[in-house]
Amino acid sequence: MTNVTEVKLNERAQHLLKTLVQYYIREGQPVGSTTLLRESKLELSSATVRNVIADLERLGLVRSPHTSAGRIPTVEGYRMFIDNLLTVKPMDQQEVERIKIRLSSGANTKVLVESASSMLSALTRMAGVVMLPDRKQAHIRHIEFLPLSDRRVLAIMVFDKGEVQNRIIHIDRNYSQQELVHVSNCLNTELVGKDVLRVRESLLKQMREARDSMDRLMLKAIEMAQQVFAEETPQHDFVMAGEANLMKYEDMADITRLRQLFEAFNEKRGILHLLDQSLNAPGVQIFVGNESGYEALDDCSVVTATYSDGDRVLGALGVIGPTRMAYDRVIPIVDVTAKLLGTILKERS
Repeated sequence: MTNVTEVKLNERAQHLLKTLVQYYIREGQPVGSTTLLRESKLELSSATVRNVIADLERLGLVRSPHTSAGRIPTVEGYRMFIDNLLTVKPMDQQEVERIKIRLSSGANTKVLVESASSMLSALTRMAGVVMLPDRKQAHIRHIEFLPLSDRRVLAIMVFDKGEVQNRIIHIDRNYSQQELVHVSNCLNTELVGKDVLRVRESLLKQMREARDSMDRLMLKAIEMAQQVFAEETPQHDFVMAGEANLMKYEDMADITRLRQLFEAFNEKRGILHLLDQSLNAPGVQIFVGNESGYEALDDCSVVTATYSDGDRVLGALGVIGPTRMAYDRVIPIVDVTAKLLGTILKERS
């Protein structure tokens, strides 16, 4: 198969390939030479069009399904179309405002992410997926300890973006509420405004200093905090909405492939890996078919974009649908949603 990045098409071949892909996306039917000639509006003979189609097929950009003499795009054909021939439609400003209003109603980060996922699905009629912000980058706003029975303490952590996490820790004796207030005050003085990674570094440093000075209260505060912020494997996660929409597409009607795809959604690891890939590249990323490197997505295209608070990339979001998707419409929806989500999170920090 010819590498699509090495393929050079003349203007006529580019126009016919663009016409073929657009027609197939719109109608879902293989495109024959007569249809292609009519749709292209070029003054060419049928023989010339057939010759160009044959060249496109030889280059691996189109193929003929076994049920039809017409042609449909290959993954390489879609890639050529997306990278070189696609004209993206900007979103209507009123629609942008509607997205912003709907996102802004999210009470906290989790609700905000769920709203973004549902909206991506509703606007595209495909599956919307949004990665939850990386907790390692979350900044501490406040930490508080409440006494429980059996030498246990409830640690309540409030992060920027409004997220609250609770964790039960085990201690060497029962502490009074007053003692725990002192512990909380010590830690809030030292840790507020730092992200989780910096908190861990700070605790190690302060542990050494507290041991040297034998400040027992500070030493106990640090020991508690080390339990709260114990090193652990980052639990990335995402929220998905609209998976059932994919069952409506004729291109994805194969039951075995659908079952494999839904199992992938439930298992999550492959989808998370793809979103993780997106974190390393700015702007909108598009994975067509087997470009995702994940077999369950071979019949799908995934359009992703990162969202950030201006200084940090917080996560990625996207749309999963058939390769025969309206890229010109989906790309700006994903792009705008990512930018608005990042802006709202920044305003709340």
